[in-house]
Amino acid sequence: MNVTIERTTPSERAPSPPARLSLTPASPVPGRLDGAWWPRSRDLSRELTALAAALDSAWGRITRVAVNPAHWPVIPRKVPVDGHTIHVGWFADEQDPHQIIILSYTFGRLDLLVIPPETSPAAAARLMSAAATVGGLRTASELMTDEDTIGNLLDARGREETWETDGGAQVSSRLPRHVDPPGYLPSGRGM
Repeated sequence: MNVTIERTTPSERAPSPPARLSLTPASPVPGRLDGAWWPRSRDLSRELTALAAALDSAWGRITRVAVNPAHWPVIPRKVPVDGHTIHVGWFADEQDPHQIIILSYTFGRLDLLVIPPETSPAAAARLMSAAATVGGLRTASELMTDEDTIGNLLDARGREETWETDGGAQVSSRLPRHVDPPGYLPSGRGM
């Protein structure tokens, strides 16, 4: 079987869906992160196009971004976006692997948590809320570690509930029925 793959240019690509983005409300109290971004894939060129479309009008033209290459298989040096170019840099050791730094001439700098595309909607909602907290002191990696812990606890609870609804023993049926509660004295004893 032969397969023909035709190359597409950036102008021939299908339009990117809107960016999933949560920004910290304006506040005089600074935080470590300015919000969260939940890309739909690990295609940085395509995802930056959607991110720029969401931020350019309200925040100012994005000129540069910096990422950690740990979660991006291909990092382009430049990404053409609506009549301008975003320059892309990367830092392996110096930058949090779950963070993107966005620079604009108009506004300055935004530091966003990057939520992995494969994250469940419930976990992504928790992460977006945590990253957009005014005055938040957690780093992007700390938020991801917290979410892993929460996710593991919720998975364990869900497995236990499933086990019990599928015929597993309930907590109350595991206790012997003849045990008196602590401190219980039947009438006629003790005094």
